[in-house]
Amino acid sequence: MYLTNEEEKMCNGEFGETIRKSMDILVALGDIYGAPKLVDITSAQVSGVSYKTIGEAGLEYLQDLASDKTAQARVNSTLNPPGTDLDNWKALGFPEEFAIKQNQIVDAYGALGITKTCTCTPYLVGNVPRFQNHISWSESSAVAFVNSVIGARTNREGGPGALAAAIVGKTPLHGFHFEENRFANLVVDVDCELKGADFGALGYIIGQEVGSGVPYFKIPNIPDNNDLKTLGAALASSGSVALYHMENITPEYKVAKPENAEDKIAISSEDILATREKLTTTDKEADLICLGCPHASLEEIKKVARIVQGKTIKNKLWICTSISVKASADRMGFTQIIEEAGGNVVCDTCMVVAPIEDMGFEVIGVNSAKAANYVPSMCGLDVVYDDVDNLIKFI
Repeated sequence: MYLTNEEEKMCNGEFGETIRKSMDILVALGDIYGAPKLVDITSAQVSGVSYKTIGEAGLEYLQDLASDKTAQARVNSTLNPPGTDLDNWKALGFPEEFAIKQNQIVDAYGALGITKTCTCTPYLVGNVPRFQNHISWSESSAVAFVNSVIGARTNREGGPGALAAAIVGKTPLHGFHFEENRFANLVVDVDCELKGADFGALGYIIGQEVGSGVPYFKIPNIPDNNDLKTLGAALASSGSVALYHMENITPEYKVAKPENAEDKIAISSEDILATREKLTTTDKEADLICLGCPHASLEEIKKVARIVQGKTIKNKLWICTSISVKASADRMGFTQIIEEAGGNVVCDTCMVVAPIEDMGFEVIGVNSAKAANYVPSMCGLDVVYDDVDNLIKFI
C-alpha cells in the first residue's frame, strides 16, 4: 500500500505513540483488503462503546490510548451508544458498578477528541457528511443510512478501525469507496404498501437473502427518513448490508445499474406478515417497551407523546435517543407528556447494548427488527415485535 511521506512518519512514531498504533491498524486493514492507499475522510463514527461488549480489556486499551495527550481526532467524530444513560443511570435502575465503568469508557474516548454525544443516529445530531464524502463509520445501521440515504462512502468498519481513522483522519481506500462496488446485485419488487414495522420486516427478509450484497428496492409508497433508517437497520442485522438503493428515493438509484443485477425477488404482504410474526418469540405481554433502535428522532418521540397523552402506561416504556434529540423533546414538551404517562426518554444507550437482562425484565416489546433479532441472543430475553400503537398498553 502506497504511503505518503507524512503517513510514513506517522507509522514511524514521529507524531506520537497513539497515532503510530492507529496507523498500524489502518495499514494492516489496507493490506488485508488490498487497498492501494489511504484516503482522507471528513467524518468518523466509532462503535465499541458499551462496557457490556468491550469489558475491562477494552477500557484499559482506551485509557492507554488516551494517556497520549498529543493524539486527538482530526475529523468530526461521534460515539455509538454505551450501555447506560450516562447521566440518569441511577434513577433508571442501571447497576452502579457497570455505570461507573461505562462512564470511564466514554471519558477515555472524550480525551481522544471523540464527541461524547453517544448515538447510533449521528446524522440526527450534526455528524452529517456530504454526498460522496469518504468517511469511516462503524455502527451497522448508521453505515446503511449514510451510504444509502446520504450517499457518502464508507465500509462497515470495526470499532478499532474507525477509531484509528478518526485519530489519523484517513481510512484504507477499498470496497464501497469505489463506485463500481456500489452497484445493485438484487432487485426487490414489493407488491404492497408498507408502514411502521413493515419496513423492519422487509429489511429482515432481504438481509438474510442478500448477505453483504447491495439490494435495489421498488416499493409502491414513499417512505420517510424514519422508515429508511428502520429498513437499513434490519438489513444490516439479519445480513451485513452496508448499502441499498430505492427507486426514485435514494440519491444513487439512477447509477445503481439494477438492470445488471444477478437476482430478483418479489415480496408480498403475506411475506411481511409472516416475518412480523416470526420476529415475536413469545405470546406473553412485554414488561418493558423499548423504542429507538436506531435512536428515535424527534418526530418519532412526538408520535409516542400523542399516543400516551393523558393516559397511564401499563408496562414500562423507554424511548432511547441521543441527548441532543432529548433536549429538543424537552423543549417541545414531549418528554413531560411521556413522563406524566409513566414512560421515560432515555439518553445515550439502547436495549441491545444495555444490561437489561440484569434489571429484572423478561419480555421486551420492540418496533425494531434489529432489536428483535439481537435481544434474544445478546440479552437472553424474549421479544414482542409490533407497531408502537399495539405495543404500548394502558391501565
